[in-house]
Amino acid sequence: MDAGADSGVAGDGWLSGARRIESPNFDERPRDADISLIVVHAISLPPAEFGSDDIVRLFTNSLDPDAHPYFAEIATLRVSAHFLIRRDGELIQFVSCRKRAWHAGASAFDGRERCNDFSVGIELEGCDELPFEDAQYSRLERVIRSLHARYPGCPVVGHRDIAPGRKSDPGPCFDWTRLISAGLVEAGSQRG
Repeated sequence: MDAGADSGVAGDGWLSGARRIESPNFDERPRDADISLIVVHAISLPPAEFGSDDIVRLFTNSLDPDAHPYFAEIATLRVSAHFLIRRDGELIQFVSCRKRAWHAGASAFDGRERCNDFSVGIELEGCDELPFEDAQYSRLERVIRSLHARYPGCPVVGHRDIAPGRKSDPGPCFDWTRLISAGLVEAGSQRG
């Protein structure tokens, strides 16, 4: 897909410009749950390694538990995110934005629990210890703009902000000032 072609979220919840790989790990959002939050995550499989299809395998329940010692611990997890942004900026969508992806776990935002009910999850291929790539920030900005066009007013937070003490991503290497400078996050609004 063209790295510059995120033209919008369609009525069915799929973003044009994203490579579509459907995950079975989703369900219906509650009827009264409007999308009102964007959560930025970081993931790498194996930990701190990049470029494999192991994240895709995890989100599609096909991760080989024998391929890496860490995979034996996580292969039975049933998780997903709406989007994954690879190191080179490639965008993959696993779940329609209209559906509830399983990315936030036990979480709360502004007094509301169960953030999966009302959020869109964006995973960046990365980890706490290494900086993210310019291509990822560029793509993330375009994805957030597309989401804001469809779901106005959604704040953008990190997983650590909705699950403090349990999660640390997108981590200390994530450059929130880039999103602030792009006008996508209000200065001081992210908690971590």
